[in-house]
Amino acid sequence: MADGSDKEVVVRNKQVIFKDYITGFPKESDMHVTTGNIKLKVPAGTKALLVKNLYLSCDPYMRILMRSQGSDLFSPYTPGSPITGFGVAKVLDSGHPDFKEGDLVWGTTGWEEYSLLTATEGLFKIQHTEVPLSYYTGILGMPGITAYAGFYEVCSPKKGEYVFVSAASGAVGQLVGQFAKLMGCYVVGSAGSKEKVELLKNKFGFDDAFNYKEEPDLNAALKRYFPEGIDIYFENVGGKMLDAVLLNMRIHGRIAVCGMISQYNLDQPEGVHNLMTIVYKTVRIEGFSVFDYYPQYSKFLDHVLAYIKDGKIKYVEDLAEGLESGPAALIGLFSGRNVGKQVVVVDHRL
Repeated sequence: MADGSDKEVVVRNKQVIFKDYITGFPKESDMHVTTGNIKLKVPAGTKALLVKNLYLSCDPYMRILMRSQGSDLFSPYTPGSPITGFGVAKVLDSGHPDFKEGDLVWGTTGWEEYSLLTATEGLFKIQHTEVPLSYYTGILGMPGITAYAGFYEVCSPKKGEYVFVSAASGAVGQLVGQFAKLMGCYVVGSAGSKEKVELLKNKFGFDDAFNYKEEPDLNAALKRYFPEGIDIYFENVGGKMLDAVLLNMRIHGRIAVCGMISQYNLDQPEGVHNLMTIVYKTVRIEGFSVFDYYPQYSKFLDHVLAYIKDGKIKYVEDLAEGLESGPAALIGLFSGRNVGKQVVVVDHRL
């Protein structure tokens, strides 16, 4: 517990600073890496945590926070301050009764070497260290519970159903596809390169996959891969892909809307034209927030850890070394540069 009695140590703190609100595609130059100072002590009388960041997660939603209006779920970034996101950290000092020095945690933190966290809601203590700690930025963190909640809770899958996953090689998509296969579903994924398509089929066990960039007619492509239609669509992309999927849904199909990465950099979002299909085929479309499913985290963890230990789930990470590599790694999400879950390694050491 922090009591303010110890001598305060001040250290250099490398940070990724957000410059100003943007339109269009983000650029590395919208952020800059600088070095400040930080006291390695929690202010006396607060419930804050002082943490050393180890791994940082690059996630598409972070682009939304670069707009001045932010979103209903997240406040926009503050120009001139470090960007924030999900990460894995080690507690160096604590004023909070639920956390102590030496604890490993995952949750929202700053893109910097050290962070003073004043908000600890949604911060999870890491109990299982037999798996790589970086997994808590992905398969065992926010993307993992997103995949779990979206597939099992929102989509209510049944054995033998036809499942389509867009952005299928990403942190969420790769897990959704494997959950579906473990349930006995037929699964097809889309991705943006030959390498990713092969990964889906050969590493993650999808029944089939295609490169959407090579398909001039997405409706025709989906009819080719789903001649009997789609029962479940896990939506990560939006735009033209969603429009094509609607034409190929089966009666009583379900669509879980996780994100729409194709729309994040557009000043004017694309329209969706086939919405009457929702009525004709009695399709249910449901957007969801991962935060609503945080109370199920321990149940999710037991479920996924068992699959990992049994070798029934594969997981691929794309590691960028050093905080200074963070801006390029984050921007790369929007051109599909990453293969697997994009992680920034701040410090391997505990």
